[in-house]
Amino acid sequence: MTIASSPTAQPSSAAAMKERRAQDAAQAMRDHEAKRVATLAKTARLRAIRLAKEAEAGEAAPKKTRSPKKAR
Repeated sequence: MTIASSPTAQPSSAAAMKERRAQDAAQAMRDHEAKRVATLAKTARLRAIRLAKEAEAGEAAPKKTRSPKKAR
């Protein structure tokens, strides 16, 4: 047994699905932005803690230098 839907029902359900997808996309973007802001805040906080520890210890941040490659 199949249920026949009227041709006018399709556009409204398609429009509803399109609206739902748009709402989901907007919510995903808000979630993504909130996570990005939280990560930036956490990074800034951790950087401040690290710099305070380094200043307290009287050490400068270690410089990353490459050792020269040896010729074979």
